[in-house]
Amino acid sequence: MNANLSPEEIVRREALVKLRQLSIDPFPAAEYETNATAAIIKANYQEGQEVSVAGRLMNQRIQGKAGFADLHDASGRIQIYINQEVLCPGEDKTLYQEVVRHLLHHGDFVGVKGKVFTTKLGEISINVSELTVLAKSLRPLPVVKTDAEGNVYDAFTDPEMRYRMRYVDLVVNPKVKDTFVKRTKIMNAMREFFNERGYLEVDTPVLQAIPGGASARPFITHHNTLDIPMYLRIANELYLKRLIVGGFDGVYEFSRNFRNEGMDRTHNPEFTVMEIYVSYKDYNWMMRFTEEMIEHVATQALGTTDVQFGDKSISFKAPFARVSMTDAILQHTGFDITGKTEDELRAKCVELGLEANENLGKGKLIDTLFGEMCEKHFIQPTFITDYPVEMSPLCKRHRDNPELTERFELMVNGKELANAYSELNDPIDQRERFEEQIKLMERGDDEAMFIDFDFLRALEYGMPPTSGMGIGIDRLVMMMTNNESIQEVLFFPQMRPEKKQDGPDLAAFENTGIPAYWIEALVSLGIHTLEQLKEVKPTALHQNLNTYRKKNKLDIPAAQLDEILTWIN
Repeated sequence: MNANLSPEEIVRREALVKLRQLSIDPFPAAEYETNATAAIIKANYQEGQEVSVAGRLMNQRIQGKAGFADLHDASGRIQIYINQEVLCPGEDKTLYQEVVRHLLHHGDFVGVKGKVFTTKLGEISINVSELTVLAKSLRPLPVVKTDAEGNVYDAFTDPEMRYRMRYVDLVVNPKVKDTFVKRTKIMNAMREFFNERGYLEVDTPVLQAIPGGASARPFITHHNTLDIPMYLRIANELYLKRLIVGGFDGVYEFSRNFRNEGMDRTHNPEFTVMEIYVSYKDYNWMMRFTEEMIEHVATQALGTTDVQFGDKSISFKAPFARVSMTDAILQHTGFDITGKTEDELRAKCVELGLEANENLGKGKLIDTLFGEMCEKHFIQPTFITDYPVEMSPLCKRHRDNPELTERFELMVNGKELANAYSELNDPIDQRERFEEQIKLMERGDDEAMFIDFDFLRALEYGMPPTSGMGIGIDRLVMMMTNNESIQEVLFFPQMRPEKKQDGPDLAAFENTGIPAYWIEALVSLGIHTLEQLKEVKPTALHQNLNTYRKKNKLDIPAAQLDEILTWIN
């Protein structure tokens, strides 16, 4: 047996061997047919109904010749009642006395068949007449305890452990699963809204020769067969516009995008964006379309347009407020950016204590002013409109003011949620904008756009007037599920590689004065370093060490809590 296994893991592996000795396959291959789920049984209760369900065995309360347990499937939880005489009507009681009582553990997968009934306490349950082992769990799940008042103890709450082991998080924290169910409902409601209007869902390349469509630092890789550098897409915009050139009236895509930038509570290097492009529309139409779509999504996925986010109540009921970027900066800084030079903008940023190095052009300086001084004030959904031309290299100039563009961003709770344009379809103007981006790149702006010559060629074949919009799915889900960290709405967020311990640090334990027999016990419990020892609850360690002593029949004094506290401190 592996010396690094905990006592509980050893017990489970011993049970695995015993199951096989009883000719019970702990990992059978055959299909297990079910005809119900926990939720369906409860919703359509029929006394005496014969059901077959499968799921994880949890919270066993097995004593003597009968007992209860919970069965958790994808739909929820249902109680099962296991009676020795019902499960084993013949003389052989092995299935109950050996398997149910001693060889099945918290988290094992089982299939059960039996009749539905209601207990004396009024709980819908299944009286089990057949039980099949479907998969043995070799690691113990965290046991989350709840008292009569609903207070939770020993919860699986450490964020790093939860994100790294999401498969455990989903099992023991029901609210986490609910978040991801709502995420799917949100995306499905969005698809429904687009499909009803006749727009086509498409796929575009993730590996791109030119990282276009946004200002961001890309991830770089290499295509061995073609022997060329490739980039993970930072946006899918330029490919979707090519499809508008090709004759589609409206296309959309849910895309995984990658930006080799910072990580925080609202940014992850890999994220999901929905982008949609509709021909013969402008940004005014897209504003109305966007607010109607978000209202529809909230209603369909949540049943309401009013959501709670932290201590704020946010309404996604259309219409949303509209404020120009110039007015927003003027309102919150007293500074009018109209007609200002790059030097004047930089001077204002310096005055306000904001970043203003020489690499930043007018667009980045204005973006800094708005981002640092204005964004936080827009809590309710608000369209920020009419961005300066320097900030929007893919956007059409404003029809009434050539210094501005026909662009909006949707701000919610002080964060950008959506970005949209009246798309630039003049290939000559577009080439000039790209060339300005190259000048910024030469000045040291590593987020400036590359020139995509094939996209320029596509525009030269003619693109109709078009409006496009992109919305951050992760942020939308955060806001609609009351999660303040993007890691909470990603199944598997990026994390640093887990540190692997080469072996137990026996010397460190000896130098601390821990007796040799307890060092062996600590290692068997999976505690290999002093750092790990300091993270363990002293009372839990006290109990585990004495359990180890009893199980292995060691002729040594019982571990004392004061002694353990000395080791830890």
